[in-house]
Amino acid sequence: MRRRSFLGLAATGVLTPAVAQAQPRTRWVNAWTSMPQLTEPGNMPPPPFTQDGLVLADATLRQTVRVTTGGRRMRLRFSNAFGGAVLPITAVTVALPKDGRAGVSAIQPDTVQRVTFSGKSSVDVPRGALVVSDQLNFTLKPGTNLTVTTYLARGQASNEITSHPGSRTTSHLLTGNHTEPADLPGATPTDHWYFLSGVEVRSSAPAVVVIGDSLTDGRGSTTNGNDRWPDRLSDRLRGDVAVLNQAAGGNRVLADGLGPSVLARLDRDLLAQSGVRWLILFEGVNDIGTAQPSEPAQKQVADDLIGAYQQILERAHAHDIKVFGATLLPFGGSGYDDGFREDARQTVNRWIRTSRRFDAVLDFDAAVRDPASPRRLLPAADVGDHLHLNPVGYRMLADAVPLTLFR
Repeated sequence: MRRRSFLGLAATGVLTPAVAQAQPRTRWVNAWTSMPQLTEPGNMPPPPFTQDGLVLADATLRQTVRVTTGGRRMRLRFSNAFGGAVLPITAVTVALPKDGRAGVSAIQPDTVQRVTFSGKSSVDVPRGALVVSDQLNFTLKPGTNLTVTTYLARGQASNEITSHPGSRTTSHLLTGNHTEPADLPGATPTDHWYFLSGVEVRSSAPAVVVIGDSLTDGRGSTTNGNDRWPDRLSDRLRGDVAVLNQAAGGNRVLADGLGPSVLARLDRDLLAQSGVRWLILFEGVNDIGTAQPSEPAQKQVADDLIGAYQQILERAHAHDIKVFGATLLPFGGSGYDDGFREDARQTVNRWIRTSRRFDAVLDFDAAVRDPASPRRLLPAADVGDHLHLNPVGYRMLADAVPLTLFR
């Protein structure tokens, strides 16, 4: 077996240069990702940016994202995976935000560069497709916030569009073409990302993909604070490893929820990413929490989750990707705390810890549970709903990941 046990460890220290030396060949690596989703009605761009069957017609969208590794050349990915019509992108620019901050509408004018697609400023992204921009000579350092400004002249002719609602980062909308101005006075703020699904850099850094739900997407973290646990892990890795957050609130392993199930999205969100050497799998609580509160149902969901984990392991290992399994967190006192659901969580966690199928085990449950009441989150880590974490709790998860796993 290839598994190494790291149960309950909270590693300290820094990576050795061996991480960067592991793959010296420079190639395109995603430095930032967001999991594409079909946008729910309540998360659509607000009026007048959605009306009469058109979305973002004659509108500028300015977004910021934080890269986890650096490079001297970059390119963008735009997704129309869930779009009900062609996505007609008219113009795109990149720049550094003013003062390097996330979620601001102002940029540093001397850093603005126009983005092209096969040498053209515009591109039509077909339904269900992904488009990659031409490369730019644009230096990004690990942890840098990047501003991407997109203008759609015609708009997308459908109320089905692709986005990532749980951005925890403020974007800005303004009528007209404002891809190059230093600021967008009067813009409408919205805490969602639309269309943008990846920023790639030329790098020798390997990547780790994190597949998860709202606990990885960062519910309870600070808007524009970049303090989700994958962000904190990236800070500890200091750019030597790209950390790709492929999580969404409400997501499930076995069945579609908010976004496709893990089993349905594994090819796109893991196997299609370049330079990936590791997967952290931290998902399943929504499968348990939405199952029927009866003993047979809970036994079934636990068995089904274990079977799904084995499928994910087989598919990842076939691509030489090591898989680290993370135990599911306590939810005592939350809306999920009903019937036999705790028994199902314990069954799943026991299998994660003892099956010896994973290449390593991250005991997130042990890291944030309350020693005085192990079915509940530690009060200092609980955002208040007894299901999600606050920034203190997310830091605790990040600190529970031994950096030696990435050598």
